[in-house]
Amino acid sequence: MVLGLDIGLVLTLAASLFFILDPFASLPVFLSVTKGLPPKTVIKYANEAVLVAAILLFVFILTGPTLMDIFGVTMASFRVAGGILLLLMAVEIVFDFKINKSNDEDSAPWVIVATPILTGPGVITQSILLSNTYGIVSVILASAIALVITWVLLRLSNVIVKAVGTQAIGIFSRIIGLLIAAMGVEYIFEGTIDWFELSTALIPLLTVV
Repeated sequence: MVLGLDIGLVLTLAASLFFILDPFASLPVFLSVTKGLPPKTVIKYANEAVLVAAILLFVFILTGPTLMDIFGVTMASFRVAGGILLLLMAVEIVFDFKINKSNDEDSAPWVIVATPILTGPGVITQSILLSNTYGIVSVILASAIALVITWVLLRLSNVIVKAVGTQAIGIFSRIIGLLIAAMGVEYIFEGTIDWFELSTALIPLLTVV
């Protein structure tokens, strides 16, 4: 416990967000859009990709609950919706199905961010749900840790792929996809229970009215 923060909890949350960021699955994409480019340009793309991902993630962590209030979305409904998104994301990872197939080298950092692997709907949903449960400060720290590790992996993408091979990366990414699917099922289950409990609590009030 440091400054009122549970370090073990922060590391656990960082691992959860890191799985959804899944930089291992983005390594082949990153290599394809940076193939033949100078090392300085590759590093520049890695820096920009993670910077944009961090900005988007932190903005949604800080404003997510407010946006939910504005649109009248309950946390129970958001859990179910988030669970469905995580399941879809898991399907994309496990079956190697990509929505965005752009290979424009000029927009390489945006290609990485646009996929469901970095700061897409999955990790945004997860960060908001975790913030609601564990607090914004813990989730911001956890996100920073996950993003730093992701940044290191992208910068060392060539070395990592040469060391372990694309096949090993693909297998590991699919295992992560299964874990993400399990998290999605848990959120759907928890959100459904919360929704029924909320509905049950409102029935007597509606009857009185």
